[in-house]
Amino acid sequence: MDSAFARARSRSMRFTVSLVYIFLSSITLTTFASIHIYDHEPFQEVGNAYLLAGGSEGIVAAFATASQGSSILDGNSYIQFENITFRRPKAAAKARGSVPVHIIIFESADRNDIGGSAYGGQRAICCTPDLAKMGVCKQGEIIRRPSATDINWPVVLDVQFKGKSVISSLVSQKVSIKKTGMYNLFFVACDPKLKDMVMSGKTIWKNPDGYLPGRMAPLKKFYVFMALAYIGLSIVWFFQYVRFWDDVLQLQHCITAVIALGLFEMILWYFEYVNFNNSGMRPIVLTTWVVTVGAIRKTISRLLILSVSMGYGVVRPTLGGLTSKVLLLGITYFLASELLNITEYVGTINDVSGRARLLLVLPDAFLDAFLILWIFTSLSRTLEQLQAKRSSVKLDIYRKFSNALAVTVISSVAWIGYEVYFKATDPFNERWQSAWIITTFWDVIAFALLCVICYLWAPSLSSQRYAYSEKVGEDSDDEEAQSLTKEKQEGQGELSLARQEKNVRTDGSFDQDDESEEEDKRE
Repeated sequence: MDSAFARARSRSMRFTVSLVYIFLSSITLTTFASIHIYDHEPFQEVGNAYLLAGGSEGIVAAFATASQGSSILDGNSYIQFENITFRRPKAAAKARGSVPVHIIIFESADRNDIGGSAYGGQRAICCTPDLAKMGVCKQGEIIRRPSATDINWPVVLDVQFKGKSVISSLVSQKVSIKKTGMYNLFFVACDPKLKDMVMSGKTIWKNPDGYLPGRMAPLKKFYVFMALAYIGLSIVWFFQYVRFWDDVLQLQHCITAVIALGLFEMILWYFEYVNFNNSGMRPIVLTTWVVTVGAIRKTISRLLILSVSMGYGVVRPTLGGLTSKVLLLGITYFLASELLNITEYVGTINDVSGRARLLLVLPDAFLDAFLILWIFTSLSRTLEQLQAKRSSVKLDIYRKFSNALAVTVISSVAWIGYEVYFKATDPFNERWQSAWIITTFWDVIAFALLCVICYLWAPSLSSQRYAYSEKVGEDSDDEEAQSLTKEKQEGQGELSLARQEKNVRTDGSFDQDDESEEEDKRE
């Protein structure tokens, strides 16, 4: 008895894990298109059913004033099926009668209304003989209970294989969305003879204002604000840059390049999302351009911070023997970041297994950690050198820079912890309406740190005081010391002249007294 219960419990656990894996793999489809295209997609065995994840997206309810037009801004929300075709092996087409394939759409909140078990054992998606005897469902169909909010949901559509036909198709149709939520689509086969079946076609997921998925829709507005922020920073910086062109340092040329790349990246992201919203697809060329510019900007930004921390142009005129190491690190970081971004945004994430994705994430994370360690080590040495040289102006700037960098690192670590917590506590992505904040934080904090660098190293008439100089004591402390020495010497000179005048006056008075005494004697 105990062994049978243990086996049933083990099968139930395997079923749950498999279902969660299939569910999460469907969620990843939302990152790439609101038009999901299927090309001979196979089914996977989960419990007593064969499943194919069709997608998962956050959809906003249709507007009350929605029109019946065909414009993407008509206010309608729906999931549309086009050219959905199922193909089964010829060996499975020998039996007579009809064999159904089920298409189920449900909201994440109603996921427990799909499937069940007779006596608390293994949870099944398709109706079992025991459940059929109890009158809960019909054998060979999906176990479905009406939603607490709408008895018509979850929606189940059936496609029948009739007779010995090898191909069965679904008539093109739309399923309207009247409630805001995270919706999931699965293709389910309960007949074991359909385990080798494949499916082709496409589904179109539409929100009231376009094809952009609900979780990504706020990003279009976000990149508008980020582009405006970069434009404002560019105007201020380039005004100073042109005004004091003769005093511009090499470091300030690098800052200019980072600002230009950041502005270009934000504009590209905006147009990429506009195109995505209008067409429902992401062109490979445009998306590749965006992620490449982003990878270049991230690489140059990190190398800029590293160079500043090493004292480039301030404590040392060049990086010397470290130049080759810094360039090698930059090239390595660019390649790692480019591969990761292309995998996430350009290709379909389902084509990369979990282990392959881990292999792409780990190098990027390792290089970031190594860069942070190198930056703070170099910054500590630069501060020591400035203290030894008594360079008060440069030391004050570097202390402010180190404080800003420390706040940035601490905030990043705290946000990573929050991101892990957010994803761990929301496996079914029910908080999709606020998920866009997770990715935008990194753009905001990078822009904030760039603003601090622009403020500390802004072009001005005194820009050359930041520059490297071989003279020891060329800063304000030594200038003050020299002025004090000059004043002291001048004071000592004035004091000696006063003493000489006093002596002259005293000698003169003595001579007058002697002359008067001699006159008295003569009289």
